[in-house]
Order: sequence, then structure tokens, then C-alpha cells
Amino acid sequence: MDMLLKPILIVYNLPNSMIGFAFGMVAIASGGSFQFREGCLEFHGGFIRWFLKNIPPWSKNAGMAAMTLGHVIIGQNTGMLARARAHEHVHVRQYEIWGPLFLPVYLGFSFLLWLSRRDPYLDNPFEVEAFGKVDHRRT
Repeated sequence: MDMLLKPILIVYNLPNSMIGFAFGMVAIASGGSFQFREGCLEFHGGFIRWFLKNIPPWSKNAGMAAMTLGHVIIGQNTGMLARARAHEHVHVRQYEIWGPLFLPVYLGFSFLLWLSRRDPYLDNPFEVEAFGKVDHRRT
């Protein structure tokens, strides 16, 4: 990526990344850790492990391996981060396009899908793209 463009994209996504960074600070305070991989800050363990295991709370299939917030990826542990990294980096690129609008648009799609009795996660166009670009049989 162009050396000038990357800093602009990081600043453009700062509101989203700061949410991820806040999760990261809580993770660190609760025994978690962090690492820097492929241009993103990754936090894992501590509170994040509990949080990702229990969302969405209304679902009997609750639990996520990882979640992207701007240029920050949070994961239950390093193994799950490694397996989810390619998928999560598709979301990083989506954040770079949508910027501060990503979260409201993502949640809006999920809400509309839920209203139409479709899967708010698997049928979300952002997830469809991420799952479509990553061969999950290898992860």
C-alpha cells in the first residue's frame, strides 16, 4: 500500500480503532496481552475472552473467535487470532473504505436482516464478502 495512504487510513479509522483500543486496555488490565501483526494491533485474553465467548448474548450459538474494530483486532487467544486473521483483515479493508460509517452500516444491515428473519451475521454483506474471500477450510 502506498506509504502516504496508510497513515491517512489509520486516521480515518481512528474513531473505530479507539473503541478497539479501549477493549484492549480492559483486556490488559484483566490479564490479557497484545501483539502487532500485519499492520494491526491485536489484543487477546482477559476480559476480551469472556466478551467474545458471550456475544451475542441472546443467541444460543453465542461466541466469536475475533472481532475487528478499525485497525484493532480483538480475539479470545492467539490461536483463534491466527485462524481468524485473514477473515478479520478483510474487515480491516472494509473499515478503510467505510471509515466511521462502517459500524452503523454493519449494524443497520444486521438489523434489517433480523427483521426479515435472515441471519444477521452470516447474511450480512460484510461477512459474506469476508467469508467469500477466505478459504476457511485452511484456517
